Order: sequence, then structure tokens, then C-alpha cells
Amino acid sequence: MNIIGRGLHNVSARSALHPACPWPALPPPINLRLYELPESPCPYLPGRLEQCRAFLAAAVAPHVYHQFMDAGFRRSGELFYQPVCRGCRACMPIRIPVDRFAPGKSQRRCFRRNSDLRITFDRPSFTEEKYDLYCRYVTRRHRKPAVPERDEFQAFLCTSPVETVEMAYRDSAGRLLAVGVCDVCADSLSSVYFYFDPDHERRGLGTFGAMVEIRLAQEMAIPYYYLGYWVSGCRSMEYKSQFRPFELLHPDGVWREGIDGAVMRKQDSQGIRELP
Repeated sequence: MNIIGRGLHNVSARSALHPACPWPALPPPINLRLYELPESPCPYLPGRLEQCRAFLAAAVAPHVYHQFMDAGFRRSGELFYQPVCRGCRACMPIRIPVDRFAPGKSQRRCFRRNSDLRITFDRPSFTEEKYDLYCRYVTRRHRKPAVPERDEFQAFLCTSPVETVEMAYRDSAGRLLAVGVCDVCADSLSSVYFYFDPDHERRGLGTFGAMVEIRLAQEMAIPYYYLGYWVSGCRSMEYKSQFRPFELLHPDGVWREGIDGAVMRKQDSQGIRELP
């Protein structure tokens, strides 16, 4: 979800939660001015509207950022946002307890299939090579009608107010096939974005990238890997629930172990996660 550049509408300081906000308030002593983004078509569920409340920050301490994530916030560049969509709580933050992660057969095959790739770690930075790869990814994979501007790409993935690592995946010929961006906290490794060469879709680079990031969390003794939102009813997000066991953040602010995606879809059809 790239929302850099959208207009912000002021919401008074210490304002109450949006009437349909599915997440708990930030824990004290955190107190800040939030802004309400205008409604726009939901990028995940057809026919629905998306709305978030947000704030901008040039620097955020890791432990504070972790608290934001545990209140349902995500980051896009220097903008931190939380879904407050009216009548919907389909977006549920998802995380993996890395010490308990058990890869399935297809995930193990995917890891072996990509064992030829060389991975380098660095701070996020702009290059034409990465920008070109990102443009090909979003226009073909997500069918974006227009090529993103360079400054939009830089604001989204090259600017960070927290500790962030960028992973570049190259084949034996040195060609850049994928890039992953993760935020690092003491208790969490959070996937910000992962993009890859659409000509190599059969490699399963998205799955491989998530497994690499889980291993990184394990090596750094970080207990949780945050995957962003698991969006109920969105097929493109179902892969996230294949990393098991996983936990979902519920409306009462408690992380609970998730259940199979098919069961979740059945619950959706019964309106369990729909607000009145």
C-alpha cells in the first residue's frame, strides 16, 4: 500500500478512534496528532473504500515503532498509517513467531530452487536499476496504469525514519532479480515491501524472500517477523497465511494464533469480521 503523496486532513490531537476503527488506541504515554486520509477505492477488495489515519515522522525510536505496529500501523516512507475503514476490518496485521516457523514442502522446494541467488544487505538507496525493476513489477504484477515517478519511489522505499535494511537478490550473471526492504526492531523484523522481476515469476521469489527474511530474524534473535496485513477475501494476500504458525492482531489488541485461510473465508461469509 503506497500512500505517499495523498492529501492529509487534520484530526484533532487526542482524538477518539474513528467509529469503525478495528484496532486499539496507542498505549500511553504515546500522544500525537493524527491526520485522516481521504477515502479512496480499496486496492484489495473490489467495490469497497479504503480510509486510513496517519502521521508523518522523520525519526521514530525502534521500541516506539514496535508499539505502533502492535496497534495496527504500517509504514510507507515517513508516513505511518492505520486502517480505519468504515464497516470493514478485513485488514488484519499478521506476524510469524520465527522460532516456531516450520516451512512446508513447497516452501522448502522454493528455497532450494533459488539457492543460486546471491543476496547482499545494505541501507536503502536509489539506483536506476532498482527503480526500473520496481516499475516493471508494479506495472505488470499489479497492473498500475502509470509508471511511478522517481521521487515517489524514493519517498516510498529509499527514505526511512527507522532502522531499515535493503536486500538485493542477484543471479549468477549479476542481474538484479528482486529487492526486499525490512525494518529492524529489537522484537520485530517488519517487511515493508518486496518487488521482483516479473519475468522470473516461476521462481517464487516472493515466497523465497519471506523465508530469507524469517531466517534473518532467527539469526538476529528477533522473535517476530511482521508481514503487513492479511486481507480477508483478497486472493493475492493468501500466501501470507502459508507461513505457519502465524498470529493475527484482533480488534481487542491481542495477537492470537491464526487459522486456515479457508476457515477465515467461511467466517467472512457469515459476517464475523464485518462491522455493523
